[in-house]
Amino acid sequence: MLQNLHVKNLALIDEADVEFGAGLNILSGETGAGKSIIIGSIGLALGEKPDKGMLRDGDEPAFVELIFTVEDENVKRALEDVGVDSGDGTLILSRKITGGRSVARINGEAVSAASLREVSALLIDIHGQHEHQSLLQKRKHLELLDAYAREALGDRPARLAETYREYQKAKQDWEGADTDGQERRRELSLLEYEVREIEEAGLVPGEDEELEARFKKLSNGRKIMDALSAAHQATGGDESGAAELIGRALRELSSVSEFDGRIAEMEGQLSDVENLLSDFNHEVSSYMDGGEFDDKAFYEVQTRLDTINHLKSKYGSTIGEILSECEKKSQRIEILNNYEDYLANLSATLEEKEGELKSLCEAVSAIRKEQAPIMCAAIREALADLNFLDVSFEMEFGETDGYTAHGKDDPEFMISMNPGEPPRPLGKIASGGELSRIMLAIKTVMADIDGIPTLIFDEIDSGISGRTAQMVSEKMNLLSRKRQVICITHLPQIAAMADLHFLIEKSVENASTYSRIGRLGEEGSVAELARMLGGVEITDTVREGAREMRQLALAKKNS
Repeated sequence: MLQNLHVKNLALIDEADVEFGAGLNILSGETGAGKSIIIGSIGLALGEKPDKGMLRDGDEPAFVELIFTVEDENVKRALEDVGVDSGDGTLILSRKITGGRSVARINGEAVSAASLREVSALLIDIHGQHEHQSLLQKRKHLELLDAYAREALGDRPARLAETYREYQKAKQDWEGADTDGQERRRELSLLEYEVREIEEAGLVPGEDEELEARFKKLSNGRKIMDALSAAHQATGGDESGAAELIGRALRELSSVSEFDGRIAEMEGQLSDVENLLSDFNHEVSSYMDGGEFDDKAFYEVQTRLDTINHLKSKYGSTIGEILSECEKKSQRIEILNNYEDYLANLSATLEEKEGELKSLCEAVSAIRKEQAPIMCAAIREALADLNFLDVSFEMEFGETDGYTAHGKDDPEFMISMNPGEPPRPLGKIASGGELSRIMLAIKTVMADIDGIPTLIFDEIDSGISGRTAQMVSEKMNLLSRKRQVICITHLPQIAAMADLHFLIEKSVENASTYSRIGRLGEEGSVAELARMLGGVEITDTVREGAREMRQLALAKKNS
């Protein structure tokens, strides 16, 4: 479960630290107090794209940290499968955002935002204010069914998607192979010319680098010889050369070295210098004797480089790429020379992949049609707990025009909320408030399937009131007995069920606006319920009503 949330320099929050607990955690407050910022900060820590406008101080980084306790062995194993060790059962997810850049970490180790999202999907599920609108899209219905039937489906959806990709490639190859004889002959003629051009060049990997080094040396031959000649003259044995001067100095030292040991040492050092200089001059002379500019060699190197660079301009930037392109062209020539066999192989491959795809589609469809009534029955039961009386909820299966990565099924939720009325598409008859409750029912059912420890509901009470609100609160209470639930709400009926109640308030300090969040005690919770129940003025009667509501909720929780 989510144990702790730490937020710094985000929107209206300068710094906040929240300790959540097990069961139902309620967040309430006046409109605009900053409740959505709390959910938004959790979303950022879980890998959502940061919005530069959310930074409170543009010069200071925003920071969000979530600390989870992981007790469920299935969740631990799932985390290990994605390369995360939960160790002692504590997992720390953090995100530091500076301008348009962010750094995400898991247990202190830097990770990508994609990795953060992958891990967070195993720990927490956020139901946003408008997520129920996704029920208007039929593809969401298939997604929910596959999530419910995940265990029964096994690896079939992944195999189906991969087989579909292979089928699409085989289909594209087949369709792209339909060329007439004259066009094939033109292509074959060009390919044969290109392969011959490459093969006749007799390319050797790495020779271009060696040739370029030789070309550089040959093209600068005169400059090299002039420099060496000057160096030899400066260090040679004529009267002004270094060798003559050093020899003279050595003779002078030799004449007095017997009188002082230190002078003898200097004589030895200078003798070593003379020997080195002599070796150097021999090396220079040898190089100069064999270093005459060779017009023929230069021409051969230049011509060979021109050939290689011409091939590079047509077939690849390196010799390796050119030879690889030559191999591809040779393979294409082989195909064109045996085109009927090639077409037959393409046709056989396409037929094989279509057969595999069809078989997988049928297997997946059979499992979906077997699981759909079970899922719909569970959702109907959950809807009854949310004041949907005599509701009919089922799934109708259609088919797509062709194959897709998800098969050929095109299912849709159908609902009837009045006896005697036939079920109709969910998106055509459900209101916003009804969609919100239907999504809550689906989330309740899915919570038992996916095993996600923490559920967050951001204002799921949209469009409901009265008895329906009471039933929603009872459903939230039941759900929180199996999972940690964090809920932002405006309804006192839901807030009254809180195991932990947090109040979010906005204040102005030193001409700046801040949002603060604090945990309420029992009396504070009753006072907040009174605010939610009352109008401008909160009377003693309203307070007593709030206290009674809280007591009834506690009795319900303990029953």
